[in-house]
Amino acid sequence: MTTPLLELRGVTRQFGALRAVDGVDLQVPPGARHALIGPNGAGKSTLFKLVTGSMPVTSGTVALDGSDITKLGEAQRARRGISQTLQHSSLFLSQTVERNVVMAAQRQPGGNRHSLVPRRQKATRDRARELLVDVGLERRSGALVSALSHGERRQLEVAVALACEPRLLLLDEPAAGMSPAESGRLVGLLKALPDTVTLVIVEHDLDVVFALATSVTVLHLGKLLLTGSPDEVRASTAVQEAYLGTGRESLFLDTDGPAGLDVSRSEQGVS
Repeated sequence: MTTPLLELRGVTRQFGALRAVDGVDLQVPPGARHALIGPNGAGKSTLFKLVTGSMPVTSGTVALDGSDITKLGEAQRARRGISQTLQHSSLFLSQTVERNVVMAAQRQPGGNRHSLVPRRQKATRDRARELLVDVGLERRSGALVSALSHGERRQLEVAVALACEPRLLLLDEPAAGMSPAESGRLVGLLKALPDTVTLVIVEHDLDVVFALATSVTVLHLGKLLLTGSPDEVRASTAVQEAYLGTGRESLFLDTDGPAGLDVSRSEQGVS
């Protein structure tokens, strides 16, 4: 049996009397495209932080490729192969597109941050340019990040995350603020990633989720409601009720995506 790349066992995060994440068990196999969804306040972003190490668990364990990383901090987990993009951009706006990717590559162990060896510097720049080709920004390599459109910045964030050579790439609301055309390009980009990179995505745009994910976990009030295929999630009355408090079967059953669903992109309270 294949060891899950990411495994959560009884993961809980408590704030006083509030359990934002309540005893979540989850297994994500290598190469998966896995989505976390749920209504506002479900605990998605909190669970995301528990995986990245930016927030400690109250109880439970987090394992990466069979190794317990529960007590490791965010930087240590990054060195183990966990990379992320954030809901709010963390790019250097005054630097060029290429420079942002180069700096990310240099932060890696052995990434030549202080190297003066020309061939190593060239290798890092070449890698950055390859990543910009992969995300469709090769023609924008010399542009300042401040001059990029919102969609282009999200593409650049993916390139920056990939420069860290992750085994597990966590994407927090990657399609937030994007037009349908930009979201479509993002889905195409993520689908084209090699299966050596496992994706876990937190996303409100269910069109993006169902176009990309091979498996979906639904959270509700901090608890795991369902993990299954996109079709299983679409057909679940419990999921429909969690979103709108109703069993309307049409909510997820549109084969072209949940076009009628009006879910706010902004989290309120504990997300």
